[in-house]
Amino acid sequence: MVCTPGLVLIRIAAILSFCIPICLSAQQPVFSPAPQDSLKLAGLFIAYEQQYKSEIHSLPSLYKKDLEEVYKLRWEYIRKKFDEKEIYTETVSQKYLNQLVAEIRKGNPDLPAGFTCYFSRTPVPNAEYLGHGIIIFNMGLFTRLNNEGEVVYILCHEISHYLLLHSEHRMQQYVANLNSKETQEALRNIKKSEYQKGQQFESLSKGLTFDSRRHSRDHESQADSQAVELMRRTVYKVSNAMSALALLDTIDNDPLNMSVYLPDVFNSPEFPFKKRWISYDRGLLGGHAVLKKEAMADSLKTHPDCQKRIALLTALTKSWSQPTARSFLGDSVQFLSLQNRFRYETIEYCYQLKNYTRSLFLTLELLATHSDDPWLVTEVGMAFNGMYNAQKKHALSKVTDLPAPYFPENYNLVLQFIQNLYLDELISVNYYFLKKHHPQMDFYNPYLTTFENSQQIFKN
Repeated sequence: MVCTPGLVLIRIAAILSFCIPICLSAQQPVFSPAPQDSLKLAGLFIAYEQQYKSEIHSLPSLYKKDLEEVYKLRWEYIRKKFDEKEIYTETVSQKYLNQLVAEIRKGNPDLPAGFTCYFSRTPVPNAEYLGHGIIIFNMGLFTRLNNEGEVVYILCHEISHYLLLHSEHRMQQYVANLNSKETQEALRNIKKSEYQKGQQFESLSKGLTFDSRRHSRDHESQADSQAVELMRRTVYKVSNAMSALALLDTIDNDPLNMSVYLPDVFNSPEFPFKKRWISYDRGLLGGHAVLKKEAMADSLKTHPDCQKRIALLTALTKSWSQPTARSFLGDSVQFLSLQNRFRYETIEYCYQLKNYTRSLFLTLELLATHSDDPWLVTEVGMAFNGMYNAQKKHALSKVTDLPAPYFPENYNLVLQFIQNLYLDELISVNYYFLKKHHPQMDFYNPYLTTFENSQQIFKN
């Protein structure tokens, strides 16, 4: 598409107006989170709850009580999405997502009308079919993708889980396994045994644990195959499926070197950064878990088996021809605009949930390339003030994560940094960080308020 200078200016203005809606100063535009529509969320919840109750009522009589239990587990997982206001209600974003689904439907007119896609405010790089026709696309995944075609492939993949009834089959299989002759006999033998009953039961239950979020490898392959069949009938390149999977294979890798960035961003001539703050052998209680520096095993990845899935899809689609297919339906302006907004919205969401370490980590990642952004600087200060107040009440663990093997190395380093700070150091690090941006950011009232709060705590 050829763009005239006038159109270019209009599109640039559209990006700025959507991504950074408030301008507090002629020299510094500032992000403002989109308000959540509580009435819309409540209406959606009521409708889905009625659907859940209807499905429970129509379950088959065989093993109905056990089926009701797993359906309840799945529903409680969905309920939490609404309770925590994870579903994003901003209308422009929803319209964009609806347009992509409409393109999929246009090429596949036989698709049933029983599913709806929503953006989720979580930073986890994933998308899910939840059940009851609900598909969510996490902002944390959308921000990492290269183009619209990759978004469409992932939507087709989750739609395929819905079409193939994978969630329902998984629940039915779980209940069947639970009530099988072999399982029941194993339970009777454990009951009869004199020793180690708990250990035997734990061993048996590991193979019977139900997780509504986990698909089997077979289900993932089936959904991949169905997804490219749906996608080939749209205007989008099927090759975007393979590029999306290649990206998912490395999505847990983080290019930012946090061990270098933390000492840089939190160093001050008046309060120099201390090496022990990012040491793994220290901590408030004499040390925390030492995490070995190893490559992440495929089984621990957010998206395992990606290379195998790429190979299967490459073989399936190698003879397909799409001479007019593309990666964007129109231009990339709104796609890039949404990516920009979502990087901020995920920070805001984590802060609202009072997960201050996750909010801090996401803010630092973005601050590395937006060092003069007053909203980001303020978010750092607010997260530290929140952690300080929690630590004073001996409740730091309620607002922070602890280092763990399943977290990426960079996030673990930030977690260890927070755990290694004593109470007076926690507020001093924050005060001197905020002070570096004073008075040039005083025009932004939230920054000024956060800085003054930090200063008051520091002086007391």
